[in-house]
Amino acid sequence: MEWVLHDPEWGAYGSGRLEIGPTGDFATSPSLGGEFAALLAPQLAAWLEEIGQHTPGRLSLVEAGPGEGSLALDLANALKAIVPELASRLELVLVEPNAGMAARQRARLANAPLPVRWSSWETLAEAPVAGVLLAHEVLDALAVQRFERRSGRWCEQRVQLLNDQLVLVAGEELGATSLEALTRLGLGNPLEERPEGWCSELHPGVTPWLNQAAAALREGRLLVIDYAMEAWRYYAPHRSNGTLMAYRNQEASSNPLREPGEWDLTAHLCIDGLQEAARTSGWQPFGHRRQGEALLALGLAQRLHGLQRDQDLDTALQRRETLLRLVDPGALGDFRWLAFRRTPTSDVDAFTDGAAGPTDLFLLDPALGETKDGPDSMASPPRREHNAAD
Repeated sequence: MEWVLHDPEWGAYGSGRLEIGPTGDFATSPSLGGEFAALLAPQLAAWLEEIGQHTPGRLSLVEAGPGEGSLALDLANALKAIVPELASRLELVLVEPNAGMAARQRARLANAPLPVRWSSWETLAEAPVAGVLLAHEVLDALAVQRFERRSGRWCEQRVQLLNDQLVLVAGEELGATSLEALTRLGLGNPLEERPEGWCSELHPGVTPWLNQAAAALREGRLLVIDYAMEAWRYYAPHRSNGTLMAYRNQEASSNPLREPGEWDLTAHLCIDGLQEAARTSGWQPFGHRRQGEALLALGLAQRLHGLQRDQDLDTALQRRETLLRLVDPGALGDFRWLAFRRTPTSDVDAFTDGAAGPTDLFLLDPALGETKDGPDSMASPPRREHNAAD
C-alpha cells in the first residue's frame, strides 16, 4: 500500500497521477469549493487565538498531506478575512512527502495571502511550532495490516502472484503485538461469531505518524478529519471484508490489487485504536463529531438560509448543492472530526478526558457518538464521494 501510493515513479500519489476534485478521481470536501474552509476557519481561528494568548511570536497552521492545496489556500483567505490581526502572526506549513503533489500545491499557493513554507516531520522536530495541525483525509492512506480468520487463528494476509494475477492469501499467524491490539479492540477470540475468511485491518502506521506530529508541534491542537468508526462497528461480525477500498475516475472498487499504482487505496480509521495511539503519543483526545453535525454547529444552516438573499440564482443553487453534499450522511457528512490537544510539557495526565473548552465550537457534546444500541449500517459508507455505486 505504501509503494503503490507513494513511490515517486509508480505510486498513484507519488507520481502525481491521481487528481482530486469533482471531475477527477474522487471528490473531497475542500475540492467542492470554498464553503468547507469558510465553515472550518472560525473553529481553527478560535483555537489559534487561544494558543496565541500565551504563546508569543509566530503561530503555525500545519497541514499534513495537503492534496491539491485547495484547502490550505481557502483557509488562508478565510483567516485573513475574519481574523486579520491573528493572520499577521500566522504561517502555513505544508508537510507533503510526494514531489508530484507538492508541485501542484506550489502552483496553487503562489499568491497565498499568508506566508507558506513546505517542510518535513524531521525538520519540524528540530524546531517545533505552536498552533494547529490539520490532517484531512491523511491517516486513511497510511499502510494497513490486513488479517483474516483461518483455521481458528488470526492470520496476516499477504499479496501473492498466482497464475500472473495478484491475490490476497492467508499467511502466518499474527505476531504477539498485533494479537494484543486485537484483544484490546475486542477480537481476542477469532472463533467468536466470525466465519472462516472474515477479514479486516489494523493500523500500525498511526502511532508512528502521531509520534512525528507530536514532535513537530510543541503546543496546540490536532484535528483529524476522516472516515472512522468505533471498534464495535469496525469489527462487527457482518463487516466481513474490512474497509479497504480503491478509487479511480469516480469509481469505487473492493479489489485493492486492481492495477496497482493507478488507484487510490484507503481504509477507514478505528476511533478506539486512534484514540489509544494518540494518548501513548502525547496527545489527549477531547471529542469527536460527524462532519454533518460539526458543520451545522459551525453555521451551515445559517449559510443555507442566507442563500435566499443571493441575487444570482445559478450561484445560489450551486452553493446550496455544495452545502448539502457536505452534510449528506450517505457521503461526506459521515466523516468524523476527531480533536486532540497537546501541551508544552506533553503531560497527558494534566488533561481532563473529554472536557471541552469555550473555543471548542463543534464539540458541544464531546461524548457524542453512536452507542452499541444505536443504528448501524450493514455496509461501510463510501470512503470517497463518487458517481458509481459503492
